[in-house]
Amino acid sequence: MKKLLILLVLLTSCSSEKNISNFDFTTTFEKSQGTETPTYSEVINYFTQLAETYSEISIQAIGETDSNEPLHIVTLNPDAEFDFSEIRKSKRILFINNGIHPGEPDGIDATMMLYRDIAQGKIEAPKNTVLVSIPIYNVGGALNRNISSRTNQNGPKEYGFRGNARNYDLNRDFIKSDSKNAKTFAEIFHLVQPDIFIDNHVSNGADYQYTLTHLFTQHNKLGGDLGKYLHHEMMPKLEEKLKTKNWDITPYVNVFNNVPEKGFSQFMDSPRYSTGYTALFNTLGMMVETHMLKPYKQRVEGTYELLKSMIDILEEDGENIKSLRSIMNKKLLANETYPLNWEIDTIKTTTLSFKGYEGTMITSEVTGLPRLKYDRSKPFTKEVIYQNYFKPTDSIVIPSAYIIPKAWWNIIELLKLNHVEMQELKNDTILEVESYKIASYETRKQAYEGHYQHYNTSVKTSTEKISFKKGDYMIKTNQRALRYLLETLEPQAADSFFNWNFFDTILQQKEHFSPYVWEDKAKELLASNPKLQIDFNLKKSFDTDFANNWYAQLDWLHKQSNNYEKPHLQYPVYRLK
Repeated sequence: MKKLLILLVLLTSCSSEKNISNFDFTTTFEKSQGTETPTYSEVINYFTQLAETYSEISIQAIGETDSNEPLHIVTLNPDAEFDFSEIRKSKRILFINNGIHPGEPDGIDATMMLYRDIAQGKIEAPKNTVLVSIPIYNVGGALNRNISSRTNQNGPKEYGFRGNARNYDLNRDFIKSDSKNAKTFAEIFHLVQPDIFIDNHVSNGADYQYTLTHLFTQHNKLGGDLGKYLHHEMMPKLEEKLKTKNWDITPYVNVFNNVPEKGFSQFMDSPRYSTGYTALFNTLGMMVETHMLKPYKQRVEGTYELLKSMIDILEEDGENIKSLRSIMNKKLLANETYPLNWEIDTIKTTTLSFKGYEGTMITSEVTGLPRLKYDRSKPFTKEVIYQNYFKPTDSIVIPSAYIIPKAWWNIIELLKLNHVEMQELKNDTILEVESYKIASYETRKQAYEGHYQHYNTSVKTSTEKISFKKGDYMIKTNQRALRYLLETLEPQAADSFFNWNFFDTILQQKEHFSPYVWEDKAKELLASNPKLQIDFNLKKSFDTDFANNWYAQLDWLHKQSNNYEKPHLQYPVYRLK
């Protein structure tokens, strides 16, 4: 009898369960035979119950969202160690983001089942990989449930809404961080510092045979051996592992109202998107895009198998990934230049053996005009050209440091949020710096994610001696956040803070001239400056519109004078060589 009691104690101590739980860990998805997804409160309660029952799972509320509900992270570590600084010493981290668009809940259900199945021993627990997930990122959208907003989608019966509590698309907000969600995500990301990041989505677009598509961080942009690993090893391994499970997968089909067999290009994930943001810190990223027209059950099951396959890859390649990320960090710091913008390299392409459906243009019974119609009774496998190589269109010389006046506190706060190292100047000082004047830019005509965003920005560079004040910030570029600094502080970058309107006050003049007053002063200016008179005459002779516009002439002369205000178009972030 005594031996039996000892054996019982040993068996109990070896169990991963913290408490005996009567909670039914069958998910809403499973109970509904793959037709329903749980509510926000049900998801959080499910993970809370898992964490209370199994020692290898922890749930933690972190930060705020626009809905005033917190974000949660759920960590699965068989060692029951949840201090990330300790975890990173011996294990690699896979970070899963779910519900960024809550009408696309496939990842929510797949992750719930994955955590449970690992905790309950239904699938083997990873030995060297820790899982971290945000159960539902867009909390406000998840609370705004409906049955009809996903016009193109085949299930589930009820789901959340794409916009968050303030109607932001959170997958356009990572770099600008207008939402509390994005600010909290940055806090979580820098706490976790993952090796691989997965963001689970459902696609829009063409019709084809695949349930699963992948959208990896653009490998050329990621760069170096890290980018090569992503493109030549990680992506093929994922495809092969899924193929052995009878799950075909193809690159995200980036077409709209057209047929894929005509060819398509990789989607460029700039830092406004989750994988573009995480790539700034050399995290290998991908979006899962399940196909909207496939049954919900099938989509969730495919996402589940993909997550399992990515765990296997991290188990196999974890040390190599760690080494490649470290090498890439060092390589970036050693580089003298950095490419800011990219375009498709039309010379290099990949040929896909693509499984689609015949699509033709027929006459619409609604509009009477041509419309695209797919015929699922006519599946095909064809060779399709995929443009997944990009090349830089420009580059900048990396400065040794940036200097930002303390008045630009909104920028400073975002930099601090992203763990940028910076020092305040201890005294007023004069420094020789590179200075930018905004030379030209274009602006969107319609609002986009709360902004009228700029693009095609160019600058004029000069070297000047500038007076800086005590408390202004010097930010050296020799740090982990180098990519982040270059992509946000260089105005020409696609998702720079300038292009996201954070510096729009410099675009407006605050002082102007009265023509009848300036006329006389302009005459004196020309009389005292013969070279300016020559330049003025030449401009009138070559520019007919200018010659016929008296105000444009006076304005041009005013801009050549000392009366013209220096802050106009002066970019207030300076570069040290």
